[in-house]
Amino acid sequence: MSTPRPLRTTSLPVRKTAAMSAIGAMMLTGACSVENSSSSSPDALRIVLPEEPPTLEPCDASLTSTGRVTRSNITEPLTERVPDTGALEPKLATKWVQASPTSWTFTLRPGVKFHDGTPFNAKAAAYSIERTVNSDIECNVDGYVFGESKITATAVNDTTLKVTTGSVDPILPLRLSFVEMVPTTTNNKAKVREPVGTGPYKIDSWKQGTSLRLKRSDTYWGKAPDYAVAEYSWRAEGSIRAAMITSGEADIAVGMSPADGAAGNAVEYPNNETSYLRIDATKAPLNDIRVRRALNYATDKNGLVASVFAKLGDPSGQIVPEGVTGYNPNVKAWPYNLNQAKALIDEARADGVPVDTEITIIGRNGIYPKAAEAMEVVQNSLLEIGLKVKIKMLDVNAWLEYLLRPFPKNLGPTLLQAQHGNQAGDAAFTMGQIYGSKGAQSSFGTPELDSLIKKAELAAGPERQAAFAEALAYQNDKVVRDVVLAHMTGILALSPGVEYKPNSATGDEMHLAEMHPAG
Repeated sequence: MSTPRPLRTTSLPVRKTAAMSAIGAMMLTGACSVENSSSSSPDALRIVLPEEPPTLEPCDASLTSTGRVTRSNITEPLTERVPDTGALEPKLATKWVQASPTSWTFTLRPGVKFHDGTPFNAKAAAYSIERTVNSDIECNVDGYVFGESKITATAVNDTTLKVTTGSVDPILPLRLSFVEMVPTTTNNKAKVREPVGTGPYKIDSWKQGTSLRLKRSDTYWGKAPDYAVAEYSWRAEGSIRAAMITSGEADIAVGMSPADGAAGNAVEYPNNETSYLRIDATKAPLNDIRVRRALNYATDKNGLVASVFAKLGDPSGQIVPEGVTGYNPNVKAWPYNLNQAKALIDEARADGVPVDTEITIIGRNGIYPKAAEAMEVVQNSLLEIGLKVKIKMLDVNAWLEYLLRPFPKNLGPTLLQAQHGNQAGDAAFTMGQIYGSKGAQSSFGTPELDSLIKKAELAAGPERQAAFAEALAYQNDKVVRDVVLAHMTGILALSPGVEYKPNSATGDEMHLAEMHPAG
């Protein structure tokens, strides 16, 4: 079997902090009970999320709110990356070889069936790839993972799949770890809300606005997971999610902060998320690089981490964290310098740049703990340097309209509160979609940066690392498309009755098969 070389990752110890326990104990003295939203059996795992998934469409599984329910639970890919090592392992493909510089052959796992009883075979695999990459349904995975890549998938026989690329792609098997397999009966003209997959769980019921219930598949090809049922509910307030754990009404709660009151149930873990503000550099005054630099100087990243993020993060100047191929150790967080920021704004104003035009921060409720408070801190700093700024907080469905192309029309200048997680460990899964001129999540790019990104995508080994590091440095020095805030640290709350070790991918995908009754 031929696989890409293992990608470097970082791994920090999982720990329950004494500080969190102390804060939680104080807050819980006044906590009220939370009404249980679903009846549970002893073999049911209960998970409470910050928000309801907008969809379970498999080709949108690269979105956090979708992927943490769907990926390797309902649907499965051909290959799967191990978060702790970066190694690529078989899933629905048992092996793969590079037959030529632009052609790969995958051998598929025999005897696998979809939840509807139809067989998983090379025709289904080819259909899934074509639906994700070459259809007109605007899959997030397409923009995030493949960008402008040309991919053709063909079934050779039931268990042999040939995938051809338009140009050399040394990490194709890694890219395919993001393509979830679906049967050929899946609509390829529109997205589906409730998919059929091959995973250990299938959808039992979805009561919109209330709960989602998955049940164990009796026909799963692999080892059966411990829990017969997984029940998801959602509560926007972190303190309510924490109270559901301490009262025994939920087993796992995600998206927690130290102040939520999870006490000794709080588990801290390293994740791969980086928080940032995307600058729409196509509109004045944000189309002037002096203004974009001023935004960075005016944002106190150390202060944000120390206060709003409760020290759960590290200030950063780049969107990919250490351990991702392409990370540039020389790109540091911008220093906090209000005087420099004010001087840049005054200089731009003197040159006729309309710096008095109101800028809107588009925020997302629940994107991370204290999301609204973080944007208020940023707003206050930008007001202090003489800009006019307002905040518009949205729920996830409305916010997605601003995150993904095509963007809403007739907008004024905006800063979008965002968070990016590089689940794959390679900057190719960041640079094109985030910074490319035609990237799915890109509001602005330049031909020079596009060229650097393309050069890096075609490289391999040490040359790949150096090329992506160069592109990241160019973005930070010459483009300044973002205000990068911090590489984040995650917290979840875990009941004493459940064993689960979170990892760097937990924020994006939570494998139910890795969760077990304690003892």
